[in-house]
Amino acid sequence: MKIGILQCDAVKPQFRERHGDYPAMIQSLFKQVEPALSFKIYDVVNGHYPTDLNECDGYITTGSKASVYDGNAWIAELQGFISRLRQAEKRLIAICFGHQLVAQAFGGQVEKSERGWGVGVHVMAVKRAVPWMEPPLENCHLLVSHQDQVVELPTEAVLIAGSAFCPHAMFQLGSSILAIQGHPEFTKPYARALIEFRRHLLGEAVYTAAIESLQHHTDEQNIARWMIRFITRTSSNEL
Repeated sequence: MKIGILQCDAVKPQFRERHGDYPAMIQSLFKQVEPALSFKIYDVVNGHYPTDLNECDGYITTGSKASVYDGNAWIAELQGFISRLRQAEKRLIAICFGHQLVAQAFGGQVEKSERGWGVGVHVMAVKRAVPWMEPPLENCHLLVSHQDQVVELPTEAVLIAGSAFCPHAMFQLGSSILAIQGHPEFTKPYARALIEFRRHLLGEAVYTAAIESLQHHTDEQNIARWMIRFITRTSSNEL
């Protein structure tokens, strides 16, 4: 199976040598649970897209420092591509920025959250369990890094998981799109580096809580299994 990585940003140069770039993080996560996967990277910020949607079996977005409502031309182009994927029922995993862009593309609402920064390990309660979520979890512990949030889901979206801080943390749209606010591809050392870098922006209370949260376990490998099952499942009726 080949997964197309829609790269929406790059890791800051000072962190890249130690932690790798975003596509490498995604490949490392997936290969921990399914070594046979192959990947193709598309730099969508610079307008690089597949010439045929069938170049890959499914697609996944990276995160981005951009906001989906910034009005940049590349964001509008990516939103149009996501609409094409849905029309073709091509499977897409949308992470963080992609999660928000999916919501915006299909009638939801994204805003800078009044709750402030979400950083460190957050816990999402599973609201609806569906067959591709194997192994089943009652709660998902994931690294997060965001200010923007989906404040209103698209009408057709099915809420999968959420928390008091981020009520719409995971949702499914139709049979082909799974959107996740958290970052299963992040490692704790990379998350710590970002938290340290943004300490002056976060404030001491948020910074301290985020650093302490890194002691908790995370469920990235199980979430990777969910994502692979979502892309590879044969039934389109699994909601």
